Amino acid sequence: MKQNTMQIKKTYTLLLAVVMSLILSEKSFSQDLYDITTIQTIEIVFAQSNWDELLDIQMAGDNEYTEAESVTINGELFEQVGVKYKGNSSYDPNSNKNPFHIELDTYVDQDYQGYKDIKLANVYFDPSFVRETVSYNIAGQYMDAPQANYANVYVNGDLMGLYTNTEAITKRFVDNRFGSKINAFFSCSPPDGAGPGSNNFPNLQYLGTNSSSYDDAYEIKSDGTDDWNDLIELTNILNNDITNIESVLDVDRALWMLAFDNVLVNLDSYIGQFKQNYYLYETDSGVFNSIVWDLNMSFGTFGMTGDGPPLNSTAQKAQVSHLLHLNSTDFPLVSKLLAVPTYKKMYLAHYKTILTENITNSNYLTLANDYQAIIDVAVQADTNKFYSYAQFLGNITTDYNLGQNTASGLTNLMEARGTYLSGLSDFTAVQPSISNVLPSSTNPNVGDVVTFTSSVTNTNTDAVFLGYRTNQYAPFLKVQMYDDGAHNDGVAGDDVYGVDVTLTNDYTQYYVYAENNTIGSFSPARAQHEFYTLNAAYVPLEIGALVINELMADNDSTVADPDGEYDDWIELYNNSTETVSLDGLYLSDDATDLLKWEFPDGLSLAPDSYLIVWCDEDLDQDGLHADLKLSSGGESAILSYADGTIIEDITFGEQQTDMSYSRIPNGTGDFVIKEPTFEIDNETVLAIDSFDAELSLTYYPNPTTNLLNIENATNAITSVKVNSMVGQLLFNQDYDSTSLVQVDFSSFSNGTYFVIINEGTVLKIVKN
Repeated sequence: MKQNTMQIKKTYTLLLAVVMSLILSEKSFSQDLYDITTIQTIEIVFAQSNWDELLDIQMAGDNEYTEAESVTINGELFEQVGVKYKGNSSYDPNSNKNPFHIELDTYVDQDYQGYKDIKLANVYFDPSFVRETVSYNIAGQYMDAPQANYANVYVNGDLMGLYTNTEAITKRFVDNRFGSKINAFFSCSPPDGAGPGSNNFPNLQYLGTNSSSYDDAYEIKSDGTDDWNDLIELTNILNNDITNIESVLDVDRALWMLAFDNVLVNLDSYIGQFKQNYYLYETDSGVFNSIVWDLNMSFGTFGMTGDGPPLNSTAQKAQVSHLLHLNSTDFPLVSKLLAVPTYKKMYLAHYKTILTENITNSNYLTLANDYQAIIDVAVQADTNKFYSYAQFLGNITTDYNLGQNTASGLTNLMEARGTYLSGLSDFTAVQPSISNVLPSSTNPNVGDVVTFTSSVTNTNTDAVFLGYRTNQYAPFLKVQMYDDGAHNDGVAGDDVYGVDVTLTNDYTQYYVYAENNTIGSFSPARAQHEFYTLNAAYVPLEIGALVINELMADNDSTVADPDGEYDDWIELYNNSTETVSLDGLYLSDDATDLLKWEFPDGLSLAPDSYLIVWCDEDLDQDGLHADLKLSSGGESAILSYADGTIIEDITFGEQQTDMSYSRIPNGTGDFVIKEPTFEIDNETVLAIDSFDAELSLTYYPNPTTNLLNIENATNAITSVKVNSMVGQLLFNQDYDSTSLVQVDFSSFSNGTYFVIINEGTVLKIVKN
């Protein structure tokens, strides 16, 4: 009997292991939340049966989240989740199918595939069910835009219907696209909603320096109240100093957004009556990037342009001017940008690319048919949809009246629009032709000078430019290319243009732009969203040129970082006689993850100089802060290149509090545990007693709160300097062989300081 029991236990254990393995395997390959080829399943469970009433009450008030007992996404369960209704005109307290905003981390830190916000739209204005998904697909070809697909949504077991599932524009979104998330960030839609009676629109007009003039039109999403000043500066420069607009706005991205909205007759946007439904995020370069949002009324459903009466017929919408609002002061993003000849030609180039790649070739229709095929069964099962199944199928070709709006048949609108636009002189004009965009070397090293050349015809000869950057999140730098025979471009006048560029990073992203008197042209056509890339190799530093010279893994009170925190630190030292570049170098404490933290681009270190890196994972603080921490119990500090070439690999054992691990001799020797010599020679002798025999010095009190007395009986004191632990010179005085010096420490922050006597003897003084 005992043997049978043991066998049952073993069998059960084996089965449990298999089941757990399958569960883990399924989670590892869980359904992609925004895969357009699959329909997501989202199940919301509220403890209360009157959940709809509770959400309506919140929507009528401050619209706080209501706690759901659980939300299950594609089989993955999340407990204690925030849920609320969202929307403006798409929300109706009497509707059985309202849009949802699910926030997974309202009460518990949790996410699905890294996503914490789920935005679900109820397809209120779209019988075809495909306007939003097709539009986001097209937008994503030319700019950073949200992903979108579909989800069947259940509440307490009941199917609410098929929703569009659109990626939320959150700090996660901007961090993923722009490499940061702590800068100025705004939703450019009125916080209280827009409507016919609204007067506050986010149209980027300059309204003065008081942020209260803007907060009815824009909603701040970042944490800094000073970020309003950045938005105000943008509006001021846009309206009053257009020549400097590229210092605060990614103009190319804004032009793509304007062209996209216009081609698709997406008037519930910046170019419509309410001038809304976009976001602005400021990158680390200080430049705002525009992001499209809320495309459910694209393809002509919304007809209010903000310039004249509403467009009620599909024929009117098909002939919306490609230069809508060109001269309107109410739309400065259009009128001010397109008043600059080059920006207008760039806009026309982008416009024509969207037109030819998605409209005149009927790609929009291919996408619409494909998406309808994916959701056909789900639409039939949606008993809460606002339109019939026949209208779902018919809205591809047939117009439907939606009350104040008309959902134009997609082909009715876009075939007519494609024909109208293609016949305009701006688009029948011959564009510059750009080909053979080539670097002079395909295997360069960082630091090499490379010539970029391109064959360009039908262009103004002084209007061919190379755009390039060495940081994927930075703006492109534009430099003129020449066909003069003096820029490695061949023979003058041969339609080959060239320019030299010094490579400063291991990759350079680039494109070519040219323009004539009418229109511009890009290569690649989707630049700046798409671009060419030239990779370069770093010439590794000679071993010993740049070294890890000192580190502290248990800093309790020795030296504080610029934010006043006593964190771990690593000191680098340039042993060589040449300035060394830190481009392409990484710092890590893990041999299996050498690329933990990359040094910022453009950082260099002069000969016989020191550089401090704070190892505290505080990436948002001033100074160099690495995404790692040192263990006082011992580990490694590794300096390497991305290709795995290791420059330094220092392994250390258990460390002592407020003692450093330092090379002796400085820069070349073995490591020993000793008094720290932060940013100075490791062999510097620090006097820490109250008497120094060599100079017969007496100094007191140490620690001090205000005056430090330094005495010498032989009148031998000729100079005194005081440096902070970060190398800042705080006091510097020469003397005529005096016997007593008093240094006032009362204005210094608490911490450790070096007092240097006669350029030689160094005292370590603590200020309390």
